[in-house]
Amino acid sequence: MDIDTSALFAPIVINRRAAKNRLSVAPMTRISATQDGRATEAMTRYYERFARGGFGTVITEGIYTDQAFSQGYFHQPGMSDEAQANAWKPVVNGIKAHGTLAIAQLMHAGAISQGNRFRDTTVGPSPVQPKGEQMTFYHGKGTYAPPVAMTEAQIADAIDGFAESAARAIKVAGFDAIEIHGANGYLLDQFLTDYANDRADRWGGPTEKRVGLAVETLKAVRAKVGAEVPVGVRISQSKVNDYHHKWAGAERDAEIIFGSLADAGVDFIHVTEFEAWKPAFATGGPSLMHLAKRYAPHAAIFANGSLHIIEQAAAALDDGADIISIARGALANPDLPRRWSERGVLNNFDPAILGPIAYIKEAELAM
Repeated sequence: MDIDTSALFAPIVINRRAAKNRLSVAPMTRISATQDGRATEAMTRYYERFARGGFGTVITEGIYTDQAFSQGYFHQPGMSDEAQANAWKPVVNGIKAHGTLAIAQLMHAGAISQGNRFRDTTVGPSPVQPKGEQMTFYHGKGTYAPPVAMTEAQIADAIDGFAESAARAIKVAGFDAIEIHGANGYLLDQFLTDYANDRADRWGGPTEKRVGLAVETLKAVRAKVGAEVPVGVRISQSKVNDYHHKWAGAERDAEIIFGSLADAGVDFIHVTEFEAWKPAFATGGPSLMHLAKRYAPHAAIFANGSLHIIEQAAAALDDGADIISIARGALANPDLPRRWSERGVLNNFDPAILGPIAYIKEAELAM
């Protein structure tokens, strides 16, 4: 190998928390919690493998935040009460035992919920039926139902759910940091998306207003967990139900979105594209990770998107990324950092891991 990959193994500090290298496990929904949203022994073993394999940070799957409309999938883990928070302790301890940072990703599914034990209906910014089909490997069936437009009280409750869950994640479960899920078509991204949000109040209209729910959620979480806990936001253009979506305002939207999060004091931004190195908009233009670093220069940038090839991962560090977030490559290689450091061969990703239902398989735990 004729490129220098040493930067991938250099430590980095994010708001007083040191990660031992630049390699992170990306959040991946695995619907392996109990029916009432408690983390399980299989989840403890699943997450601990990544830490034992050398990853510097591990970001959990999306964790639902309240007992109203936030749950997105049956058997999704939650952080909505003390019992759920306590159930995460063994998971967190298993990650941290290897000197790896444990990051809790908190999410509200909004209009694209396809399994919620608390409610039979969904909510979103506007009564706009989501695009696409529900995901069968997460027990989904058919199209998404049109949501009910959220009231001010429901928006306030959703923000409070994020903040209270963040406090439980840090103070009860023992996580090191919080990632707010503002990507992939879930609630905060629904408010950000032009065609899903036709509100005429302070939460709708131009991009500066549509990013407001993500900003206010960030501020509420920060107020709850304190200044010394790293808090980040995950951002994407594409969605699980609208794979090819692009921001209409292109780079100007990127400036507004990333700049607004920076102004609100975000510690890290996690951007995801299918292929992270490609132009975010026009041919030959900058990537999304590059734009995130340009408009939020003091935030650590996590970059996700087909970066499981070591040369591409190293190049991403020169294009705005500070940490490389890996999903499929990590599923196939829980010890990917060790393999890279030893110049070992990687296993190819087998889609059967996620099929026919995407719960954690016993065969994975033996890897």
